[in-house]
Amino acid sequence: MNFKSLFFVAATALASAAFAVDPIVFAPAVYPMGEVNQGDVKHFVLKGANVSGKTINLETVMCQGTGCSNFKYPTSVANNSAIVVEFDMDFSGMEGPVNATVVLVGTDGKPYTANLEGMVKAPIFFGEKMFDAGYYAAGESREWTFYVWETDKKARPDLALSDESAKDFSIKTKNVKVKVDENGKITEGGKIPALKVTLSTKGMSREGWELKQKSLRKIVSFKSKKFPKATPEVLIIGYWK
Repeated sequence: MNFKSLFFVAATALASAAFAVDPIVFAPAVYPMGEVNQGDVKHFVLKGANVSGKTINLETVMCQGTGCSNFKYPTSVANNSAIVVEFDMDFSGMEGPVNATVVLVGTDGKPYTANLEGMVKAPIFFGEKMFDAGYYAAGESREWTFYVWETDKKARPDLALSDESAKDFSIKTKNVKVKVDENGKITEGGKIPALKVTLSTKGMSREGWELKQKSLRKIVSFKSKKFPKATPEVLIIGYWK
């Protein structure tokens, strides 16, 4: 790491300290991840400084609610010294705006946070992402129909159920072209190459669910040969009878 760069980051953080209450100040205050593709794994480097007035000893670093791994960080940061935290983030299963928080935990249990934000671009767009099974008894049949197209609207997507979801569900697809009005209503007969997907189940199993649990939440995941790193999915909700 270039010492001049570290000094600049520390100076920037120290200049902001008069307006901050955080013992560890990162620059920028919110790290811009930019636009990333769904399924990508990106490496990030956060730079900041200890402005607490004392040495901070770190026990661990983690992420809240995100697929972070391979953290690198100093175990001890002297007062007025720069700090660099590195890690990888897996964007599988993410879509749209993403706000992430990295938490540095001191040996005394005190947390210090760094914030990141970005946009995850999914290559496949679903006209609907959530479906209601209503009051559902294990073994009952259900069926839902929706439209799917590529986000850039240039070609028709290929779509199949993941191996895991194929245990409980099946799909039928039909090649269509759709149009979307200003209110988001989807109708056939437009110019966007799409798939009309009928998702059905002959009976979701309650195996693995606690009998006392009333709410039903089932993720149905798909796969695409054209976009092998993408993680398209929909959510089935309802209540167990």
